[in-house]
Amino acid sequence: MKTNKQNKAEKKNKSELLSRSEQLSGNNNSQTATAPEQQQPTAPQKTVRPYVNFEERDRNRQLPVDKVLDTLRQWMPRAYELAEVVGKWIWITFPEQPVEKLRADLSQLGFHWNNTRKCWQHPCGETLPRGQQNPREKYATYFPADRIAA
Repeated sequence: MKTNKQNKAEKKNKSELLSRSEQLSGNNNSQTATAPEQQQPTAPQKTVRPYVNFEERDRNRQLPVDKVLDTLRQWMPRAYELAEVVGKWIWITFPEQPVEKLRADLSQLGFHWNNTRKCWQHPCGETLPRGQQNPREKYATYFPADRIAA
C-alpha cells in the first residue's frame, strides 16, 4: 500500500497538473524541466478545397445536353464514359468516390450530387419538381459513349 508521501513523490516526477497547494509551494523545478518536452496536440491540417465559381456554375447549369457532353468528352473523358442521358438530364454514377478535384470540376460544370440516386446530375436547363415515377421509366435513356463507339 502506498503512502501519501509516495503518491506526492510520484506526482512530482510525472508531468501532470499540480494541485493548488503544490503550485503555491514553489517547488516545481522538476515540472518546469519537463514542460518543454511535452508535445502539444497538433490541430488537424486544413485542406484547401478547389475553387468553384458559383456564378459560372449557375450559367453552366443552363447549357444544353450537347454542350455538356462535348465538355465532358474533352476535359473529363472518364466521366464522359460513365455519363448517362436521362431525358434532358445527364447522370454520372462513379463506381467509387471520385477525387476532390474531379468533384470540383463537375460542380463547376453545373453538376450536383443527388444523394438519393447516388449520382452526379446536370439539369441541362430543365429543372422540374421531383416526380413520383422513376425517370428511367418515364424518359428515354442512353449512354453517349456507347453511341460514338458503335
